[in-house]
Amino acid sequence: MAQSNKIFDLAKRTYTFARDVRKFARRVPKDVCNIEDVKQLVKSSGSVGANYIEANEALSRKDFFYRIKVCRKESKESAYWLRLLYLFDKKDLNEIRTQLIDEAEEMIKIFSSIAKSQKAS
Repeated sequence: MAQSNKIFDLAKRTYTFARDVRKFARRVPKDVCNIEDVKQLVKSSGSVGANYIEANEALSRKDFFYRIKVCRKESKESAYWLRLLYLFDKKDLNEIRTQLIDEAEEMIKIFSSIAKSQKAS
């Protein structure tokens, strides 16, 4: 994703991340390890957006803070699973993985910032 094309609507951005992970996952070479790692990646990437939706519907400030922390945790987990995948030196897949890791790391920073500002208030 180019800098000028960044999505600032976080609900849409987390959805796009999960969607892009699924597109990528369908192209990952199938072997015993990748199959298991892709399952975990798909779960964690979808959980980022699902928990963000939950945060926006939070019943309390404490619930909101907790959900944002889960979003951050799931973003970290997504980056972890992306790094573990073995792509058999497929350059195009490695480039997509790098972009997805970069997006996960940006979301980690965003959710960390939200959590920090919520804690301070």
